[in-house]
Amino acid sequence: MNNSAGISIPGGGAGGSAAATSSWVSPSSVSTSGKRIQREMAELSNDLPPDCSAGPMGDNLYHWVSTIVGPPGTPYQGGIFFLDITFPSDYPFKPPKVVFKTRIYHCNVDSAGNVSVHILKDGWSPALTISEVLLAIRSIFIHPDPYNPLLPGIAHLYLADKAKHDELAAEWTMRFAK
Repeated sequence: MNNSAGISIPGGGAGGSAAATSSWVSPSSVSTSGKRIQREMAELSNDLPPDCSAGPMGDNLYHWVSTIVGPPGTPYQGGIFFLDITFPSDYPFKPPKVVFKTRIYHCNVDSAGNVSVHILKDGWSPALTISEVLLAIRSIFIHPDPYNPLLPGIAHLYLADKAKHDELAAEWTMRFAK
């Protein structure tokens, strides 16, 4: 379609008004993030990280549920930990929000289930995928980060008396994750 000056306007119609521009941009960004999430979901189904599963909750592509099985040789061994994953509409430019729904005794997970993992904060990059997020979260089961804790008391016990820490973590795993 041409405007009154004879200039061709792609998409034909609204003449470049602010309303047309903003309504054109918003669905595009949501669609782009949705396509990215769908692609990651397909990749995840072909190559799941060890002891992990994840997928949409119902038909909402932006809200997933995940499980991580506590790795062998850790106080979380055999526990089944449920996580809630919410993708923002501007994913992958912003990281997903990950919350533990299963209680866990861990210095990097607070009492509300919020998890502190570097790649979900300052270390986020649009090149990262949900598979890598799951691997990073699984890795804190094996290698907690007591120097960047959400719960300093648990971090202190981990550093001062690892045997006692592991005993408490194993008790919580038995109580809440099995």
